[in-house]
Amino acid sequence: MNQAERNYAIVTAAYWGFTLTDGALRMLVLLHFYRLGYSPFTLAFLFLLYEAAGVLANLIGGWLATRYGIARMLTVGLVTQIVGFCLLSMLDPGWTAAMSVAWVVLAQGVCGVAKDLTKTASKSAIKVTQAQAKEQGAGQLFKWVAWLTGSKNAMKGVGFFLGGVLLQILGFQGALWAMAGLLALVLLGVVASLPPMMGKSKASKSAKELFAKNAGINGLAAARVALFGARDVWFVVGVPVFLYSVGWTFTMVGGFVAAWTIGYGLVQALAPAIVRRSEDGLSHEVPAARWWSAVLALVPMALAGAVVAQVPHLEWVVVGGLGLFGVAFAVNSSVHSYLVLAYAGSEKSAEDVGFYYAANALGRFVGTLMSGLLYQWGGLLYALLGSAVMLVVCWLITLYLPTQKPAAIEHIA
Repeated sequence: MNQAERNYAIVTAAYWGFTLTDGALRMLVLLHFYRLGYSPFTLAFLFLLYEAAGVLANLIGGWLATRYGIARMLTVGLVTQIVGFCLLSMLDPGWTAAMSVAWVVLAQGVCGVAKDLTKTASKSAIKVTQAQAKEQGAGQLFKWVAWLTGSKNAMKGVGFFLGGVLLQILGFQGALWAMAGLLALVLLGVVASLPPMMGKSKASKSAKELFAKNAGINGLAAARVALFGARDVWFVVGVPVFLYSVGWTFTMVGGFVAAWTIGYGLVQALAPAIVRRSEDGLSHEVPAARWWSAVLALVPMALAGAVVAQVPHLEWVVVGGLGLFGVAFAVNSSVHSYLVLAYAGSEKSAEDVGFYYAANALGRFVGTLMSGLLYQWGGLLYALLGSAVMLVVCWLITLYLPTQKPAAIEHIA
């Protein structure tokens, strides 16, 4: 194993460890506060600052990773997550409901910062290590991005299951301490194994320079807001509450969400085998992003029609539709994650990735907020219609993505 492959393996392992605890945290909070009697909209509200914090964390994280090195920012992300776990473990059952919600939202905000600092550092590290391993041939970047993204989401699904198990065995506080201990071990491995200055480059000197992205990065960022908003607008609250309302137990709902996330991650990892590759890295991949966005938009439209028609066994139609949605969404997401690195400049790739994932976090925030509101206003039908509208917007944006790289961007496909 050469140095590039070694660094890639270390970053991937660290990201796995982080994602395992991040998925467990979401299920831990949902189960614990659902058991305490919190409404679906309040549960969604608990995650709003978690998502909103990611917008700023990605922008700043990308700049910091460029200025101080990717390994250092990966370390900061892990430390911040441990702090968030410790804050959550201090929650007192004797507090009022308002104080408890405020404390959890604050702690979740800290964890949201940690998540996106870690994600930006991890995705940027792929660009750095790939640049050190060009001899492996064309398409290596797409394969590495797809594997990291897909395996991360599969690990998150395992984390959903782990969160329920830890809550049952150790309780809320004990589970948080156990996860903090696991991350501490990951942190030690990162500090001991990665070169601290990996990925360090000349950072932007002004906000104007930081936001001066090429057309490809800007277009992808806009498409990403719509894409992830479309997923979360019916997935965060709508699907779990709908399935529970038709008689599923919470264990069944949680197990289904975990299985869906694992399957979605596996499809992401297989995306390079599904999408035809091109020598220039864009001429086939950009049309693929457009085609898969159009296919994806048809799924919530069809499901909305099924809800209006009140088809028999609607819950199983929704489950099947969510499976189709997961396949198309996974390919879309994987292609987007590749394209941002294909468009990114070699000098400030961490900043470009941070800008892109800030848009990703904004999409999750909008989707989470609208998931609670639309379901409360019009049930699953409104949530599905909201998803369809966002996906049409995503498709329209991808029509304007460039299929050629600017001359200043290094050829990395």
